[in-house]
Amino acid sequence: MRSLTAALLMLCAGPAMAQTIAAPQVLDTAVNAVIRPAMISFKARASDLEAAMDELCTSPSATALTTATERFGAAATAYGQVEFLRIGPLMEDNRSDRLLFWPDRKGIALRQVQAILADDDVAATDLTTLRGKSVAVQGFGALEFVLYGTDSETLVTADGAFRCSFGQAIAANINQIAGELEAGWLKDDGIASHLIDPQPSYADYRTDIEALEALVGLVSHGIEATRDSRINPFVAKGTTAAKPKQALFWRSDLTLPMIRANIEGMRLLIEQSGVARDVTEKDKSLDGSIAFEFSNALRAIDLVTLPVEQAVTDEKQAHALSYLVLVTSSLQSLVGDQLSAALGLSVGFSSLDGD
Repeated sequence: MRSLTAALLMLCAGPAMAQTIAAPQVLDTAVNAVIRPAMISFKARASDLEAAMDELCTSPSATALTTATERFGAAATAYGQVEFLRIGPLMEDNRSDRLLFWPDRKGIALRQVQAILADDDVAATDLTTLRGKSVAVQGFGALEFVLYGTDSETLVTADGAFRCSFGQAIAANINQIAGELEAGWLKDDGIASHLIDPQPSYADYRTDIEALEALVGLVSHGIEATRDSRINPFVAKGTTAAKPKQALFWRSDLTLPMIRANIEGMRLLIEQSGVARDVTEKDKSLDGSIAFEFSNALRAIDLVTLPVEQAVTDEKQAHALSYLVLVTSSLQSLVGDQLSAALGLSVGFSSLDGD
Protein backbone atom coordinates (compact mmCIF):
# COMPACT_ATOMS: atom_id res chain seq x y z
CA MET A 1 0.00 0.00 0.00
CA ARG A 2 2.82 2.43 0.84
CA SER A 3 4.44 1.78 -2.57
CA LEU A 4 1.15 2.34 -4.39
CA THR A 5 0.51 5.55 -2.47
CA ALA A 6 4.01 6.81 -3.23
CA ALA A 7 3.56 6.04 -6.91
CA LEU A 8 0.25 7.89 -7.06
CA LEU A 9 1.71 10.88 -5.25
CA MET A 10 4.63 10.97 -7.65
CA LEU A 11 2.34 10.98 -10.68
CA CYS A 12 0.22 13.76 -9.25
CA ALA A 13 2.92 15.95 -7.83
CA GLY A 14 4.76 16.92 -11.01
CA PRO A 15 8.48 17.25 -11.71
CA ALA A 16 9.65 18.72 -8.40
CA MET A 17 8.37 15.93 -6.20
CA ALA A 18 9.25 13.24 -8.74
CA GLN A 19 12.92 14.11 -8.45
CA THR A 20 13.06 13.65 -4.66
CA ILE A 21 13.29 9.85 -5.13
CA ALA A 22 16.97 9.93 -6.17
CA ALA A 23 17.89 13.12 -4.33
CA PRO A 24 19.37 11.45 -1.20
CA GLN A 25 21.84 9.46 -3.31
CA VAL A 26 22.77 12.54 -5.36
CA LEU A 27 23.36 14.62 -2.24
CA ASP A 28 25.30 11.90 -0.42
CA THR A 29 27.58 11.35 -3.41
CA ALA A 30 28.11 15.08 -3.91
CA VAL A 31 29.27 15.50 -0.33
CA ASN A 32 31.17 12.28 0.30
CA ALA A 33 32.66 11.57 -3.13
CA VAL A 34 33.35 15.12 -4.29
CA ILE A 35 33.23 17.93 -1.73
CA ARG A 36 34.85 16.29 1.29
CA PRO A 37 37.74 14.74 -0.71
CA ALA A 38 38.36 18.09 -2.42
CA MET A 39 38.52 19.87 0.94
CA ILE A 40 40.95 17.25 2.25
CA SER A 41 43.09 17.70 -0.86
CA PHE A 42 43.13 21.48 -0.45
CA LYS A 43 44.25 21.12 3.16
CA ALA A 44 47.07 18.79 2.11
CA ARG A 45 48.29 21.18 -0.59
CA ALA A 46 48.06 24.13 1.82
CA SER A 47 50.17 22.21 4.36
CA ASP A 48 52.75 21.56 1.63
CA LEU A 49 52.79 25.27 0.80
CA GLU A 50 53.39 26.30 4.40
CA ALA A 51 56.20 23.77 4.73
CA ALA A 52 57.82 25.04 1.52
CA MET A 53 57.67 28.65 2.69
CA ASP A 54 59.18 27.64 6.03
CA GLU A 55 62.06 25.94 4.21
CA LEU A 56 62.59 28.92 1.91
CA CYS A 57 62.82 31.32 4.83
CA THR A 58 65.04 29.02 6.89
CA SER A 59 67.44 28.08 4.08
CA PRO A 60 67.00 30.50 1.15
CA SER A 61 68.07 29.10 -2.23
CA ALA A 62 66.96 28.96 -5.84
CA THR A 63 65.84 25.37 -5.30
CA ALA A 64 63.78 26.29 -2.24
CA LEU A 65 62.17 29.16 -4.15
CA THR A 66 61.28 26.86 -7.04
CA THR A 67 59.68 24.43 -4.60
CA ALA A 68 57.73 27.24 -2.94
CA THR A 69 56.38 28.52 -6.26
CA GLU A 70 55.42 24.99 -7.31
CA ARG A 71 53.61 24.43 -4.02
CA PHE A 72 51.91 27.81 -4.42
CA GLY A 73 50.49 26.71 -7.77
CA ALA A 74 49.34 23.37 -6.37
CA ALA A 75 47.62 24.99 -3.38
CA ALA A 76 46.02 27.74 -5.45
CA THR A 77 44.54 25.33 -7.98
CA ALA A 78 43.40 22.97 -5.21
CA TYR A 79 41.51 25.94 -3.79
CA GLY A 80 40.25 26.72 -7.29
CA GLN A 81 38.45 23.38 -7.33
CA VAL A 82 36.47 24.22 -4.18
CA GLU A 83 36.18 27.99 -4.56
CA PHE A 84 32.66 27.76 -6.00
CA LEU A 85 31.38 26.05 -2.83
CA ARG A 86 30.22 29.35 -1.40
CA ILE A 87 28.10 27.95 1.41
CA GLY A 88 28.81 26.97 4.99
CA PRO A 89 32.44 27.18 6.16
CA LEU A 90 33.81 29.16 3.20
CA MET A 91 31.31 31.97 3.76
CA GLU A 92 31.97 32.22 7.50
CA ASP A 93 34.61 34.44 9.13
CA ASN A 94 35.42 36.16 5.79
CA ARG A 95 37.27 33.00 4.70
CA SER A 96 36.53 33.45 1.00
CA ASP A 97 38.00 36.96 0.87
CA ARG A 98 40.85 36.08 3.22
CA LEU A 99 41.89 33.24 0.93
CA LEU A 100 41.52 35.22 -2.29
CA PHE A 101 40.50 38.87 -2.42
CA TRP A 102 39.16 38.97 -5.98
CA PRO A 103 37.91 40.71 -8.03
CA ASP A 104 40.00 43.65 -6.91
CA ARG A 105 39.10 46.28 -9.49
CA LYS A 106 40.70 49.13 -7.52
CA GLY A 107 44.00 47.35 -6.88
CA ILE A 108 43.54 47.51 -3.11
CA ALA A 109 45.55 44.37 -2.40
CA LEU A 110 48.54 45.44 -4.48
CA ARG A 111 48.79 48.81 -2.76
CA GLN A 112 48.49 47.28 0.70
CA VAL A 113 51.01 44.52 0.01
CA GLN A 114 53.49 47.01 -1.44
CA ALA A 115 53.05 49.23 1.63
CA ILE A 116 53.78 46.31 3.98
CA LEU A 117 56.94 45.47 2.05
CA ALA A 118 58.07 49.09 1.84
CA ASP A 119 57.54 49.70 5.57
CA ASP A 120 58.82 46.33 6.83
CA ASP A 121 55.57 46.06 8.79
CA VAL A 122 56.44 43.32 11.28
CA ALA A 123 52.78 42.84 12.20
CA ALA A 124 52.37 41.18 8.80
CA THR A 125 54.96 38.51 9.62
CA ASP A 126 53.04 36.94 12.51
CA LEU A 127 49.99 34.77 11.86
CA THR A 128 47.94 36.23 14.71
CA THR A 129 48.54 39.87 13.83
CA LEU A 130 48.29 39.21 10.08
CA ARG A 131 44.77 37.88 10.61
CA GLY A 132 43.88 41.25 12.15
CA LYS A 133 44.91 43.09 9.00
CA SER A 134 42.95 43.69 5.81
CA VAL A 135 41.63 40.53 4.16
CA ALA A 136 43.35 41.72 0.98
CA VAL A 137 46.83 40.89 2.34
CA GLN A 138 46.06 37.49 3.87
CA GLY A 139 45.71 35.10 0.96
CA PHE A 140 46.82 33.82 -2.42
CA GLY A 141 46.83 37.20 -4.17
CA ALA A 142 49.23 38.69 -1.64
CA LEU A 143 51.43 35.61 -1.64
CA GLU A 144 51.63 35.65 -5.43
CA PHE A 145 53.15 39.14 -5.30
CA VAL A 146 55.58 38.05 -2.59
CA LEU A 147 56.75 35.15 -4.76
CA TYR A 148 56.54 36.73 -8.23
CA GLY A 149 56.26 40.50 -7.87
CA THR A 150 58.85 43.27 -7.99
CA ASP A 151 62.01 42.34 -6.03
CA SER A 152 60.89 38.73 -5.50
CA GLU A 153 64.38 37.66 -6.59
CA THR A 154 65.62 38.81 -3.16
CA LEU A 155 63.89 35.80 -1.60
CA VAL A 156 67.00 33.72 -2.26
CA THR A 157 69.21 36.19 -0.37
CA ALA A 158 69.43 37.69 3.10
CA ASP A 159 67.91 40.89 1.70
CA GLY A 160 64.62 39.05 1.24
CA ALA A 161 64.25 37.97 4.87
CA PHE A 162 61.36 40.29 5.68
CA ARG A 163 59.59 39.54 2.42
CA CYS A 164 59.93 35.83 3.09
CA SER A 165 58.61 36.16 6.64
CA PHE A 166 55.56 37.97 5.28
CA GLY A 167 55.00 35.17 2.77
CA GLN A 168 55.54 32.60 5.50
CA ALA A 169 52.75 34.16 7.58
CA ILE A 170 50.42 34.25 4.56
CA ALA A 171 51.08 30.57 3.85
CA ALA A 172 50.39 29.72 7.50
CA ASN A 173 47.13 31.65 7.28
CA ILE A 174 46.08 29.85 4.10
CA ASN A 175 46.86 26.51 5.76
CA GLN A 176 44.90 27.43 8.88
CA ILE A 177 41.86 28.45 6.85
CA ALA A 178 42.14 25.28 4.76
CA GLY A 179 42.06 23.32 8.02
CA GLU A 180 38.95 25.18 9.12
CA LEU A 181 37.24 24.37 5.82
CA GLU A 182 38.20 20.70 6.09
CA ALA A 183 36.97 20.50 9.69
CA GLY A 184 33.75 22.29 8.83
CA TRP A 185 32.90 19.83 6.08
CA LEU A 186 34.02 16.74 8.01
CA LYS A 187 32.28 17.36 11.32
CA ASP A 188 29.31 15.13 12.07
CA ASP A 189 26.65 17.75 12.78
CA GLY A 190 27.51 20.37 10.20
CA ILE A 191 26.71 21.49 6.71
CA ALA A 192 27.55 18.09 5.21
CA SER A 193 24.95 16.24 7.28
CA HIS A 194 22.42 19.00 6.64
CA LEU A 195 22.87 18.64 2.87
CA ILE A 196 22.82 14.85 2.93
CA ASP A 197 19.84 14.53 5.26
CA PRO A 198 17.82 17.78 5.34
CA GLN A 199 15.34 18.18 8.19
CA PRO A 200 12.39 20.56 8.72
CA SER A 201 14.04 21.81 11.91
CA TYR A 202 17.21 22.97 10.12
CA ALA A 203 17.62 26.64 9.32
CA ASP A 204 19.61 25.98 6.13
CA TYR A 205 18.27 22.87 4.32
CA ARG A 206 14.84 21.63 5.34
CA THR A 207 14.07 19.42 2.34
CA ASP A 208 15.87 17.50 -0.41
CA ILE A 209 14.61 20.10 -2.87
CA GLU A 210 16.28 22.92 -0.95
CA ALA A 211 19.53 20.96 -0.79
CA LEU A 212 19.41 20.21 -4.52
CA GLU A 213 18.72 23.88 -5.21
CA ALA A 214 21.87 24.75 -3.29
CA LEU A 215 23.91 22.17 -5.21
CA VAL A 216 22.75 23.22 -8.66
CA GLY A 217 22.89 26.90 -7.70
CA LEU A 218 26.52 26.60 -6.62
CA VAL A 219 27.49 25.34 -10.05
CA SER A 220 25.35 27.81 -11.99
CA HIS A 221 26.63 30.78 -10.00
CA GLY A 222 30.16 29.40 -10.01
CA ILE A 223 30.20 29.23 -13.80
CA GLU A 224 28.92 32.80 -13.95
CA ALA A 225 31.59 34.00 -11.52
CA THR A 226 34.35 32.25 -13.46
CA ARG A 227 33.22 33.85 -16.69
CA ASP A 228 32.54 37.34 -15.34
CA SER A 229 35.37 37.76 -12.82
CA ARG A 230 38.10 35.50 -14.26
CA ILE A 231 37.73 35.58 -18.06
CA ASN A 232 35.77 38.64 -19.21
CA PRO A 233 37.91 41.26 -17.44
CA PHE A 234 40.99 40.55 -19.56
CA VAL A 235 39.80 39.22 -22.94
CA ALA A 236 39.27 41.52 -25.93
CA LYS A 237 35.65 42.35 -26.71
CA GLY A 238 34.70 44.18 -29.90
CA THR A 239 36.74 47.39 -30.04
CA THR A 240 37.91 46.95 -26.44
CA ALA A 241 41.48 45.71 -26.27
CA ALA A 242 42.59 42.81 -24.11
CA LYS A 243 43.82 43.72 -20.63
CA PRO A 244 46.04 40.82 -19.53
CA LYS A 245 47.19 42.55 -16.35
CA GLN A 246 43.60 42.51 -15.12
CA ALA A 247 43.74 38.72 -15.10
CA LEU A 248 44.04 36.87 -11.81
CA PHE A 249 47.55 35.44 -11.27
CA TRP A 250 49.09 36.91 -14.43
CA ARG A 251 52.46 37.25 -12.70
CA SER A 252 52.69 33.55 -11.88
CA ASP A 253 51.21 32.37 -15.19
CA LEU A 254 48.46 30.62 -13.24
CA THR A 255 45.56 32.49 -14.88
CA LEU A 256 44.42 29.59 -17.04
CA PRO A 257 45.31 26.81 -14.56
CA MET A 258 43.11 28.56 -12.00
CA ILE A 259 40.22 28.88 -14.46
CA ARG A 260 40.70 25.22 -15.36
CA ALA A 261 40.56 24.27 -11.69
CA ASN A 262 37.33 26.26 -11.27
CA ILE A 263 35.71 24.53 -14.25
CA GLU A 264 36.99 21.08 -13.31
CA GLY A 265 35.69 21.38 -9.75
CA MET A 266 32.20 22.14 -11.00
CA ARG A 267 32.36 19.45 -13.68
CA LEU A 268 33.26 16.85 -11.07
CA LEU A 269 30.34 17.83 -8.86
CA ILE A 270 27.82 17.55 -11.69
CA GLU A 271 29.30 14.38 -13.16
CA GLN A 272 29.99 12.36 -10.03
CA SER A 273 26.86 13.36 -8.12
CA GLY A 274 24.68 12.30 -11.05
CA VAL A 275 22.36 15.26 -10.49
CA ALA A 276 21.88 15.77 -14.24
CA ARG A 277 20.75 12.14 -14.55
CA ASP A 278 18.05 12.62 -11.90
CA VAL A 279 15.53 13.83 -14.48
CA THR A 280 12.51 12.53 -16.36
CA GLU A 281 12.89 10.78 -19.72
CA LYS A 282 12.27 13.89 -21.82
CA ASP A 283 15.26 15.64 -20.22
CA LYS A 284 17.71 12.71 -20.32
CA SER A 285 19.82 14.42 -23.00
CA LEU A 286 20.75 17.18 -20.55
CA ASP A 287 23.44 15.11 -18.86
CA GLY A 288 25.26 14.56 -22.14
CA SER A 289 24.84 18.18 -23.21
CA ILE A 290 26.32 19.47 -19.96
CA ALA A 291 29.22 17.00 -20.12
CA PHE A 292 29.88 18.02 -23.73
CA GLU A 293 30.07 21.72 -22.88
CA PHE A 294 32.31 21.09 -19.88
CA SER A 295 34.64 19.18 -22.22
CA ASN A 296 34.54 22.06 -24.70
CA ALA A 297 35.46 24.52 -21.95
CA LEU A 298 38.41 22.41 -20.80
CA ARG A 299 39.61 21.93 -24.39
CA ALA A 300 39.47 25.68 -24.99
CA ILE A 301 41.52 26.30 -21.84
CA ASP A 302 44.10 23.72 -22.89
CA LEU A 303 44.57 25.52 -26.23
CA VAL A 304 45.93 28.53 -24.32
CA THR A 305 49.54 27.52 -23.79
CA LEU A 306 51.26 30.92 -23.74
CA PRO A 307 51.46 33.27 -20.74
CA VAL A 308 48.30 35.34 -20.68
CA GLU A 309 50.09 38.53 -21.82
CA GLN A 310 51.16 36.71 -24.99
CA ALA A 311 48.04 34.58 -25.39
CA VAL A 312 45.76 37.58 -25.86
CA THR A 313 47.88 38.72 -28.84
CA ASP A 314 48.00 35.29 -30.48
CA GLU A 315 45.10 34.89 -32.92
CA LYS A 316 44.33 31.23 -32.18
CA GLN A 317 44.71 31.50 -28.43
CA ALA A 318 42.74 34.74 -28.24
CA HIS A 319 39.98 32.99 -30.20
CA ALA A 320 40.06 30.12 -27.69
CA LEU A 321 39.56 32.62 -24.86
CA SER A 322 36.62 34.25 -26.65
CA TYR A 323 35.15 30.81 -27.29
CA LEU A 324 35.56 30.03 -23.59
CA VAL A 325 33.29 32.98 -22.78
CA LEU A 326 30.62 31.54 -25.10
CA VAL A 327 30.94 28.02 -23.71
CA THR A 328 30.65 29.14 -20.10
CA SER A 329 27.54 31.14 -21.02
CA SER A 330 26.08 28.00 -22.58
CA LEU A 331 27.00 25.98 -19.48
CA GLN A 332 25.35 28.48 -17.18
CA SER A 333 22.15 28.26 -19.22
CA LEU A 334 22.24 24.46 -19.28
CA VAL A 335 22.75 24.17 -15.53
CA GLY A 336 21.04 27.26 -14.15
CA ASP A 337 18.03 27.28 -16.46
CA GLN A 338 17.48 23.92 -18.12
CA LEU A 339 18.69 21.53 -15.43
CA SER A 340 17.05 23.46 -12.62
CA ALA A 341 13.77 23.50 -14.57
CA ALA A 342 14.02 19.77 -15.31
CA LEU A 343 14.47 19.11 -11.59
CA GLY A 344 11.71 21.51 -10.56
CA LEU A 345 14.19 23.76 -8.76
CA SER A 346 14.68 27.48 -8.29
CA VAL A 347 18.39 28.24 -8.02
CA GLY A 348 17.87 31.86 -6.99
CA PHE A 349 19.94 34.91 -7.81
CA SER A 350 23.69 35.00 -8.15
CA SER A 351 25.76 36.95 -5.69
CA LEU A 352 27.02 38.83 -8.76
CA ASP A 353 23.59 40.25 -9.58
CA GLY A 354 23.47 43.98 -9.13
CA ASP A 355 27.26 44.49 -9.11
